[in-house]
Amino acid sequence: MKIISRNVNWLRATNQNWYFLPFVEKYQPEILCLQETKSRRSQLPFELKHINNYQSYFAECYKKGYSWVGIYTKTQPINIQPWFGSPRFDEEWRTIMADYGEFILFNVYFPNWWMWAERLKYKFEFYEAFLDLMKELLSQWKNIIICGDVNTAHTALDLARPKENEKNTGFLPEERAWIDKLLQAWFIDTFRVFNQEWWNYSYWDMKTSAKARNVGWRIDYFFISTGLKNKLKDAFIMREIEGSDHCPIGIEI
Repeated sequence: MKIISRNVNWLRATNQNWYFLPFVEKYQPEILCLQETKSRRSQLPFELKHINNYQSYFAECYKKGYSWVGIYTKTQPINIQPWFGSPRFDEEWRTIMADYGEFILFNVYFPNWWMWAERLKYKFEFYEAFLDLMKELLSQWKNIIICGDVNTAHTALDLARPKENEKNTGFLPEERAWIDKLLQAWFIDTFRVFNQEWWNYSYWDMKTSAKARNVGWRIDYFFISTGLKNKLKDAFIMREIEGSDHCPIGIEI
């Protein structure tokens, strides 16, 4: 089973530029998770609501043009929950959960790195609430897959200029420590199972043409609980795919 995740930075624009549907047709993931769709289902054209062989589900924020996440899936989940489960965090609708029986998939657009004290506080609170939920599910012996835009680079291997960004949000010690805590809670960074090289990134600033110079960040992840470790066959970054400031990432299980 191939699962792909991508921050599309506005789904309708990506589709209008002929990047989205040809990508889906070519790679045919079993499950495709999107972040920053920035569109209500009612705003999407017919061809995006009804892709052949896929069912689609979207978490839709009340704030117009805000984050939002969505899932296209060939396999019908047992249950879909397009919310976090906490009033404080559901106002931005950053999470969609799909229960497939053998595993629970969380597609998440974690709060980003605006350098405002209140936003940074919100990011940490979201992180901790999400980790608490993961620990609760692990205590019930659930197999879990987490994917999405985490908006933090974990180690110096995960961004081109670690020294210059040590005091910038997205690479703060407290943010990086949260990923440490997630891994200590019996999760695995799937890409690092197969690749320990430093130059593999998933996000580049478009305004500075950073991708051409590969001045990037790896802030998009697939984490799996350790119960799925033996089923993990591959993890990859699709750097060559255009259409957003993020490229797709994926796993095969």
